[in-house]
Amino acid sequence: MAERKPIESWLTDMDGVLMHEGIPVPGADAFIKRLRESGKPFLVLTNNSIYTPRDLHARLARIGLDVPVANIWTSALATAQFLDDQRPGGTAYVIGEAGLTTALHDIGYVLTDAEPDYVVLGETRTYSFEALTKAIRLINAGARFIATNPDETGPSAEGALPATGSVAALITKATGREPYFVGKPNPLMMRAGLNAIGAHSEGSAMIGDRMDTDILAGLEAGMQTFLVLTGLTGPEDVDRHPFRPSRVVDSIADLVDLV
Repeated sequence: MAERKPIESWLTDMDGVLMHEGIPVPGADAFIKRLRESGKPFLVLTNNSIYTPRDLHARLARIGLDVPVANIWTSALATAQFLDDQRPGGTAYVIGEAGLTTALHDIGYVLTDAEPDYVVLGETRTYSFEALTKAIRLINAGARFIATNPDETGPSAEGALPATGSVAALITKATGREPYFVGKPNPLMMRAGLNAIGAHSEGSAMIGDRMDTDILAGLEAGMQTFLVLTGLTGPEDVDRHPFRPSRVVDSIADLVDLV
């Protein structure tokens, strides 16, 4: 087996890797500090499309993690880039928050419910029956169906919340149309992120806490993969999958010396 190239750039998931329920994971500050001192390209990724990179920069800064806005990559940004490549200057009916609407405005998209090119579904804490009904009717009328990510649930202090994947399933049931999911585990999100920082997959690594999104996306993008056990995946879960990460570690603190 060919020896892997040294790791020259890093991609890391945010929730479950750098922070857990709003609290920084021990070692996350040291890892980010080492990355910034090294000068190596890096990105912090999230499938959550609610927040803009500026919002996430502020949220991370409040818990002592100094991640520049330019080093944050969200499924909303990946979705906007995908649509800009596919149909520049298009139109979309959007269900989502500022992270998604801002990203689409920034690429020159017009947000409308009048014969849009796309229905774009993202994360929101206030999914409305009226908005979902409109989305269903627009898709039935010919709009293409895009979703920022396939995550079925999201975390909250009270327990699981329905997320984009669950709501997309509702729309699919009503329309018979499957969405195109842009976020993890679609390797498109990873490759677009690598391109954004001028990195190549052969010399890059992905750190995540989920086998079915983070590790799978990194694997399919041709990167080395590191699974941390500070999030949703326990050591007993690894062998349930038909693929494996390059390495399993307790937490991101174990990776500081690799930077």
